[in-house]
Amino acid sequence: MRGRRRRGVQVEKQELYGRLLAQGLNNSEACRQVGINRKTGNRWRYGRRVLNTAGEAVHYPPVKITPAKPRSPRYLSEDERIVIADLLGTGRTIRVIARELGRSPSTVSREVRRNSDPHGRYRPEHAEHAARARAHRPRGRRVAADAELREFVAGLLGKRWSPEQVAHELKVSFAGQPTRCLCTESIYQAIYDPGVDLTRPARRRRRRRRLLGVQRRGRLTAMTMIDQRRAEVEDRVQAGHWEGDLIMGTANQSAIGTLVERTTRFLILLHMPERVATAARVRETISSAFGRLPVGLARTLTWDQGKELALHQQITAATGTNVFFCDAHSPWQRGSNENTNGLLRDYFPKGTDLSVHSADELARIAVEVNERPRKTLGWNRPADLFNSALAAA
Repeated sequence: MRGRRRRGVQVEKQELYGRLLAQGLNNSEACRQVGINRKTGNRWRYGRRVLNTAGEAVHYPPVKITPAKPRSPRYLSEDERIVIADLLGTGRTIRVIARELGRSPSTVSREVRRNSDPHGRYRPEHAEHAARARAHRPRGRRVAADAELREFVAGLLGKRWSPEQVAHELKVSFAGQPTRCLCTESIYQAIYDPGVDLTRPARRRRRRRRLLGVQRRGRLTAMTMIDQRRAEVEDRVQAGHWEGDLIMGTANQSAIGTLVERTTRFLILLHMPERVATAARVRETISSAFGRLPVGLARTLTWDQGKELALHQQITAATGTNVFFCDAHSPWQRGSNENTNGLLRDYFPKGTDLSVHSADELARIAVEVNERPRKTLGWNRPADLFNSALAAA
């Protein structure tokens, strides 16, 4: 089924113009807010008849004027403004008028001060028009007006932080400055607003193909399955338990290894310079990475049943790390690793050659990912939590 076609900008402007007219704005003010010429507004309002290329008359109907939404009772109505004008004309005080309307005196005082005409007279028609025009006046985005705030947000988005992560970091970095704290939705709207110089790196996502039937890749020997893993690994109460996998390049001719610590979500990237990630190369890189860790921070490793881990027994012999294997076609049993691999696809898109990335570049990317605050960690950073685990070890 074909998706629905996106509506054009002109259609959206016509709908906005119709809503503004329904709210009581005149043609000039509605055209100013929409950003069109007054003659264009008149043609939209009353319809128009033009000749097409064949010389035939074509009639375009007027725009649909959408009725205004019911006003909230917290705002003064037009009838209340008429009462205010009548009582002011009889010399009543603000407090008497407020008591008559059942409103706060400050509400009435503010209404008279803000919506009187240039000559200082309070007229209900003018007040109603001024109030409606002010209510629908678009506010400027704080991220557009504040250069320092915009630069800070753009820097984090450039590191591929999510808007939710950026919103939380603003509360920490600009504590005590509420004007520089934005909610997640405000950041999303600023990203998609063409009038704001704020972007984020494009995300490339592809649906994973379902494998029909059992994939016959052969079976590894002497596997210890995940159901034999100790309870503290599943509960994430102890650091030093890792999940691993390979992310593959085009035609499975290049790869990068990923290791994710379950408790802290700390990431280690394994450099695979060869065109094919052999079992010997995978054993060497994993053993080297775990060999640099203190005793107690490389307790277990959970992997899928890929042939690249055929030498798992040698990894255990070299590092003392017990290797466990997931059930067939059960990636959720390595949930932390799968989630991290999805984030890494922003850096390493599918269908590209992964062997072009140097070891230094992989280290830089790992640092960038580990410096992101994670909601699942109570907005702590994986790097900070892992450093605490290193100090304890």
